[in-house]
Amino acid sequence: MNTTLNYSPNFETKKRKKNKIKFIVLHYTGMKKETEAIERLTNINSKVSSHYLIKNNGEIVVMLPDLYEAWHAGVSSWKNFKSLNKHSIGIEISNPGHDHNYKKFSEKQIQSIKKLCKFLIEKYKINKKNILGHSDIAPNRKKDPGEKFPWKYLSKFGIGKWHSILQKTLIKNRRKKISLIDRKNFFINLSKIGYLTKNSTKLKKDKFLSLVAIAFQRRFRQELINGKIDQECLLISQNLAKKLN
Repeated sequence: MNTTLNYSPNFETKKRKKNKIKFIVLHYTGMKKETEAIERLTNINSKVSSHYLIKNNGEIVVMLPDLYEAWHAGVSSWKNFKSLNKHSIGIEISNPGHDHNYKKFSEKQIQSIKKLCKFLIEKYKINKKNILGHSDIAPNRKKDPGEKFPWKYLSKFGIGKWHSILQKTLIKNRRKKISLIDRKNFFINLSKIGYLTKNSTKLKKDKFLSLVAIAFQRRFRQELINGKIDQECLLISQNLAKKLN
């Protein structure tokens, strides 16, 4: 695997053990220019970093050795894990993001993501259900890598999980209302999948849960991101709760 080096000064200096690495967390850079993103990730004052950066042309840049903890996830949670920096490898993908004309990821980027993730999964024996987006682990703060990220495609290669519901069934149930009991069951399913559903933020409960639902949609129902829970969302959550438990 061809890579270039551009080390970041932002990391925990104590090395971690190989078996500590349980997750891969995917991000977009969220900056207008790729050069600005690289500058930020390598600037000691920014206090952010990642292990890898995938450039627009698909080039993979190594920013930190895997066994050092990068500062990419921030306040985060998944299942029983808190502060995922300790347990993850962070991959930044060059993309302007939602604030700067969010665009599709290039074919070269997607192939590099596939190659890099498969290499890391094999090297650290990472469970494919532990390939996550930043918005999965910090739904109240983050949108990346967003609804244009090809989760369904990558799942075919063992990179992340996807549901097994037919498209025609999904469309038939889209926008169909659910009961209050079903709404409660939806969030129970999300908790089983790994999402934090107990509000520990300053946000109102309904706002927080709406953001969690949006994070779920960005990942698993990318055609419609509205924070509203319908029959389609419920079906997907049920299917995944069985697969990911």
